[in-house]
Amino acid sequence: MHCDPRFSRVREVFEQHFADGEELGAAFAVYQDGELVVDLWDGVADRNTGRPWERDTPAFAYSCTKAVTATVLLQLAERGLVDVSAPVADVWPEFAARGKGAITVEHLLTHQSGLPVLEEPVPVEEFEDQAAIAARLAGQEPLWEPGTAHGYHALTYGFLVGEVVRRVTGKSVGELVAAEIAGPLGLEMWVGAPDDVISRTARLKAAERPQGLKVTEAGAGPDASGAAPNGQGRPDDVLAAMTKAALDPQSLMNRALGNPAMHRVQGGANNPIILRAGWPAAGLVTTARGLAGFYRSLAAGDILSPGTLREATRTRVNGPDRVLLLDTAFGLGYMRPSLTFLMPAASAFGHSGMGGSIGLGDPERGLGIAYVMNKMANALSGNLRGIRLVEAVYQSI
Repeated sequence: MHCDPRFSRVREVFEQHFADGEELGAAFAVYQDGELVVDLWDGVADRNTGRPWERDTPAFAYSCTKAVTATVLLQLAERGLVDVSAPVADVWPEFAARGKGAITVEHLLTHQSGLPVLEEPVPVEEFEDQAAIAARLAGQEPLWEPGTAHGYHALTYGFLVGEVVRRVTGKSVGELVAAEIAGPLGLEMWVGAPDDVISRTARLKAAERPQGLKVTEAGAGPDASGAAPNGQGRPDDVLAAMTKAALDPQSLMNRALGNPAMHRVQGGANNPIILRAGWPAAGLVTTARGLAGFYRSLAAGDILSPGTLREATRTRVNGPDRVLLLDTAFGLGYMRPSLTFLMPAASAFGHSGMGGSIGLGDPERGLGIAYVMNKMANALSGNLRGIRLVEAVYQSI
C-alpha cells in the first residue's frame, strides 16, 4: 500500500472503517496532478474462501459505469460521429416509434428521455444481448414528455446510450473502452470482464436492508436528503415517500432498478453472466486505481479535450428526480454535486454506484479519486464510507 504523508488523514479514515467493522474488503486510490498519492487496499475479496483483497483485485462498481459510457459517446462526438443535440433516430431510426422522434442524444445522457423502465421483464437469455434489450426500449412510449423532467434511468441509460454507440461504430461500449481508453492508458477497468478478470473479482456481500426500505441505487440515499420530492419540505417527508416507493412493486423506483433483474441468476452481480455482460449502465469491473486513473486522465485532457469536458460537466438538469425522489443533478452523463452526489467542491464530477462505490474527478485540483468495496451499503447508511474518504482527501490538499 502507498499513502503520501500529506494524505495520512485518508489512511486513518480508511483503516478506521475496517476497525469499526464497516468494511469486508475495499480499496481507495487518489491521483493528484498525475501522481498516485494514495493507493490503499485491505480485507478479504471473498468472505467464503478467505481470499485476500490484493493490489490488483477488481470489483463490480455498478453505476460508476455510466460516466465511462458517457465518455465513450463524447469521444465519438469529438470525432464528429455523433451530434449530441440531434435526434436519436438520426442514427437509430427504429427509435422514433411511439412518439420518440424528437428525443435527442442529450436527453439520453441527462435522464430526460422518459424511458427509465423496461415495461416487459427481460429474460435471462437476453442479459448478454444488449441490442435485443435496446429494441425493447425502441418499441416503448415515454412515461413523460421528453425534456420536461428528469428521472434516473438506472439500467435503461446504458442500453439506450450503448445502442447509439453501436449504431455509429458497430462496436459495444465495452469494446471501445478496451480499445480507446483502458488499453492505451493501461487502466485496470472493463465494461464486460474477461474470464481471467472474473476469477479474481471481489465477491459482493449483499446489504443488510433496513426495515421497510429496500436498497436503492441512489447516490448517498436519504441520509443526505434535505428536500421533499417536490424540492420543498422536510427530510422525513422524503424518507416517507422513498419508503412508500420502495415497498410498491409498481413504483418507478422499483421498476427502474429491477429490470433486467440481476437476482434472477445465482449470485446476482457475482455471477459471470452479469460480470461478462458489460451493461453500459451497470457493468464496470475495476480496481480503485484503474477508476481513479480514468478520472486522472479525464482531468488531464488525455481522453477528452478540456473544452469537451467543461461542456459535458456543465449541469443540464438539477432538481426533483421522478425516479429517486431526491434532487439529482447531471451534466452529459456525469453526476454533479447534489443530494445524491455529495461532494466537497462544486468543480467535482463523476458517478456513484449502488452499495457505495464512487469515482470522481476535479480538474481544478487535478484530482482523480475512486473507492470500491464488496460490503454493500444500504440506502440509509449509504455511501458514507466513500464520502468520508473523499472529504479526507479534500481536507489534505
